[in-house]
Amino acid sequence: MTAVMRGVRILEVAEHTFVPAASAVLADQGADVINIEPVERGDAMRGLASTGVAPVPTDVHALLEHSNRGKRSLALDLKSPEGLEVLYKLAATADVFLTNKLPGVRGKLKIEVEDIRAHNPRIIYVRGTGQGHRGPDADKGSYDSLAFWCRAGVALGVKRPDYDHVPVPPAPGFGDSIGAMTIAGGIMGALFHRERTGEATTVDVSLLGTGLWSMGQAVALSLLLDIPWSAPPADRLRANPLVGNYQTKDERFLSFTCLQAGKYWAPMCEVIGRPELATDPRFADHESLMANSGEAIDILREVFAERTLEEWRQQLADFVGQWAVVQDTIEAAADPQTVANGYVQECRTAAGVPFHLVAAPVQYDEEPAAPQRAPEFNEHGDEILTELGLDWDAVVDLKVRGVVG
Repeated sequence: MTAVMRGVRILEVAEHTFVPAASAVLADQGADVINIEPVERGDAMRGLASTGVAPVPTDVHALLEHSNRGKRSLALDLKSPEGLEVLYKLAATADVFLTNKLPGVRGKLKIEVEDIRAHNPRIIYVRGTGQGHRGPDADKGSYDSLAFWCRAGVALGVKRPDYDHVPVPPAPGFGDSIGAMTIAGGIMGALFHRERTGEATTVDVSLLGTGLWSMGQAVALSLLLDIPWSAPPADRLRANPLVGNYQTKDERFLSFTCLQAGKYWAPMCEVIGRPELATDPRFADHESLMANSGEAIDILREVFAERTLEEWRQQLADFVGQWAVVQDTIEAAADPQTVANGYVQECRTAAGVPFHLVAAPVQYDEEPAAPQRAPEFNEHGDEILTELGLDWDAVVDLKVRGVVG
């Protein structure tokens, strides 16, 4: 793949997933990302042993790998004047400064916009926040399960009205990963603007803002109609029998989204072995099919329940309408389209243990970006410090005093 970010250096002071995953995407695309980790403990993600649903294996920290692949790690004490001096020297060499520290923390650490720009006026300064840079909650921390999922209306948007339970996000770092792509795009736009104008911009992306954008059409309709968005009841009659999910004999699901029901009804009847339904007066044209949707749905439910998923895969292979199998994550990774497009890539840890990562979803020149492994804690500390021009005696002195790892 064309490494479109080659030659760009990103200096990151961030932890967890939301912001780090953004620079991970850019590292996949060729950027040199220097990740500053707290000298006493490293990124907080390194100590995460469980997602709450599944344990994190000790030999492959999949969550850390997802959001830190391809970076270089330097353990640095930013609370010390000497550590801050090292950071400023690195900032002077960087194109982008990226952080998810709260305003109060940024102020205490002296890494606000004016602090960093004092050492590099051309640097692009990027903040990833929970609720945005302004407002009463600007200095409050958050997580994607809160700001993106619950606060932005996503959770209630998928909550089934027929049960009394607020659904949790479908995956660890779900909103974080979506927000990270938004940050990555913002950084690339800022770099392009600087290239054209010479102006260094400040970029802000929040989990709340990303969540609202993800719900953008629902929010617009809600405000227009003054009705909060919610999912329809499970027993609500669908107007279009070719939009929805049908269960197979082996209790799997097929999902259809054939918006032009009249166009696809006859081909569907052929596929399911019921060609006579295409000319049945109840379903003969779009209007009658819509008027008798309930009966059509009942027929399709019975028919799809007669065969297994694999049987239906073969039967539907040449169906001209739009459909998909409802898959789990293992199946999604093995999907022929996933494999053909390189959407999942193989990696190896520093110890040589093989594992897989989802590739960045943007491809250049028809080739996926092959992600590299995440760094071990302070793996590149000596290398980065010597690049700054520090001799070995100075590096050892900083180590002895606990300024660097």
